[in-house]
Amino acid sequence: MAAVSLLCLGLPLSLMAVGYDLGVRVGTVQAQEARVSAAEEAASARASELAQLSTQAKQQLEVMARKLALLQARVTRLDALGGHLTAIAGLDDGEFSFSTPPAFGGPLEAESETTVLPATFSDQLVALSHTLDDRDTQLNVLAGLLAEAELREEAMPSGRPIDGGWLSSDYGYRTDPFTGKRAWHAGVDFAGKAGSAINAVASGVVSWSGERAGYGNLVEVAHGDGLVTRYGHNEENLVQVGELVRKGQPIALMGNSGRSTGPHVHFEVYKHGRPVDPSSYVQRNIR
Repeated sequence: MAAVSLLCLGLPLSLMAVGYDLGVRVGTVQAQEARVSAAEEAASARASELAQLSTQAKQQLEVMARKLALLQARVTRLDALGGHLTAIAGLDDGEFSFSTPPAFGGPLEAESETTVLPATFSDQLVALSHTLDDRDTQLNVLAGLLAEAELREEAMPSGRPIDGGWLSSDYGYRTDPFTGKRAWHAGVDFAGKAGSAINAVASGVVSWSGERAGYGNLVEVAHGDGLVTRYGHNEENLVQVGELVRKGQPIALMGNSGRSTGPHVHFEVYKHGRPVDPSSYVQRNIR
């Protein structure tokens, strides 16, 4: 009877123990499966993220490669322009060289170990940057020299002060039209239509604009380096004292004011305070 009681009592306990062990095992398996599933999901997400980053990096490199090609094309155009301007300016090729790599150097400094781009691509960008800086510097200096040369050219009297008309009196001694006697003529006369434009033969600053004895209405322009031009017998002056005028700009209208026998412009050139023959300036070639 006691054995039967023990058997009846032990069997449920054994079943409970087996059930508990089985439950523990199942829970452990499920937990492991959950961890594996989470790891797989994380790995999949990471792989997807890396693939996306790889695609973006490839696209960025392609964009930068296209930009590099455009910059190299720009350098080629700058080299061509620089060579052309150098030839026009007649400057020494050794001073402005657009066909050789820029010269640069310096002591070796500590290098960064971080490399963002592939070495060859990064080296190309660095070299291109140096080239653009070099070309930019050379072109700026060259532009300054050309601008200075252009200003000097514009400030040098050349050509006739009128677009039409004709030369009616030369520089030097002539028979005075009022007295009939031999007299000195310190300029040249260009006759034409009354009211036609009289143009500055060079850039400069107006140093006189008004009436002057013998000249009638007179415009005087100072060009620097001791050069002054005068335009007399005007019908009307179009500029004021202190005004900056450019070469070819209308500064007066042709007239018959002052000591004059008809519509014309009396044109004089002074150098360091003394009148000189304007003919050499009138006939001077204009670039």
